[in-house]
Amino acid sequence: MEQNTSLPRFEIENEVDRYIAWPGQALAYKVGELKIRELRQRAEKKAGQAFDLRAFHDRLPSFGSVPLSLVEAQ
Repeated sequence: MEQNTSLPRFEIENEVDRYIAWPGQALAYKVGELKIRELRQRAEKKAGQAFDLRAFHDRLPSFGSVPLSLVEAQ
């Protein structure tokens, strides 16, 4: 990370510690990202020119902290 980012050493150490202590977090983050991208593609296809990216992203947090399956159902 030191060679590929401009993060200071203490931030790099914090990131490494976080990944060691909570290894599933990065995987969960990526799975969530992929599902949101899929839902966005489906919404864009369904709405066509009427698709509103800002409205799509405003709606996501309105569901609260729920499983992705419930977000998808909405």
